[in-house]
Amino acid sequence: MKKFLSVLVALTLLLSLAACGKTESKAAVSDIPGLEDGVFTVGMECAYAPYNWTQTDDSNGAVPISNVPGAYANGYDVMIAKKICEANGWELEIVSSAWDSLTPAVQSKTMDANIAGQSMTADRMAEVDMAGPYYYATIVCVTTKDSPYASAQSIQDLAGGKCTAQSGTIWYDSCLPQIAGVELLAPADTAPAMIMSLQTGTVDFICTDMPTAMGAVAKDDSLVILDFSGTDGDFQFATEEERAENVNIGISVLKGNTALKEAIDAVLSQMTVEDFNKLMDEAIAVQPEI
Repeated sequence: MKKFLSVLVALTLLLSLAACGKTESKAAVSDIPGLEDGVFTVGMECAYAPYNWTQTDDSNGAVPISNVPGAYANGYDVMIAKKICEANGWELEIVSSAWDSLTPAVQSKTMDANIAGQSMTADRMAEVDMAGPYYYATIVCVTTKDSPYASAQSIQDLAGGKCTAQSGTIWYDSCLPQIAGVELLAPADTAPAMIMSLQTGTVDFICTDMPTAMGAVAKDDSLVILDFSGTDGDFQFATEEERAENVNIGISVLKGNTALKEAIDAVLSQMTVEDFNKLMDEAIAVQPEI
């Protein structure tokens, strides 16, 4: 009987230890709405380098895209998402979503957050709450080195050109229309499509943010960035506050989910502008060919 009890105690202890080990391998359970299972579900296009892109393996720290079997996501947004998860003990789930579907997905609670290179505009913040900024991105144009617009010193020098930008962005809706006599073609559905329209000669120049432009130029040396920021020839906004909301990049969460916003901001507040820029440089260095 003593031998039997000893074996029983040993088995009980073994099962207890095994259970403990299993619990420690799980994501931290959270009392934040949407994070009760410890899984941070993040939406992004997975097609907006260097913020985010799709690749075929897990190299350079890429993570699986849950709704695209065999595909992996990487980029600046993924790197930021991983830092947030590491700080909170959460598991990261990346979901690929079309740009126009991102905000509705957060509103419907399909996503916990969007980390997708979204500007912190007043219109967007009327629909969702936004943590951040997690990057500060100036607005620029990109053209080809052999273009007559390559020597432009202001947006006035781009007058009459054919151009486009990504749909649903401040670049298309507010910036490009400021150029006199511009021939504004239909917006591109994605950043790669926008860049392709320039590479194929469909347009003379495109308008985007600096990281997207830097990523394009890093992979195609026939392109050149036109940066008018800080000059009288730059794109104009009614106030500096309006300019800031269009260059500050934030993370969308459900309206009223203050706990999640604060948890994200707690991580971002520990990072400096230099930290953001260094991480963006790392993303650009490992992004795949356009």
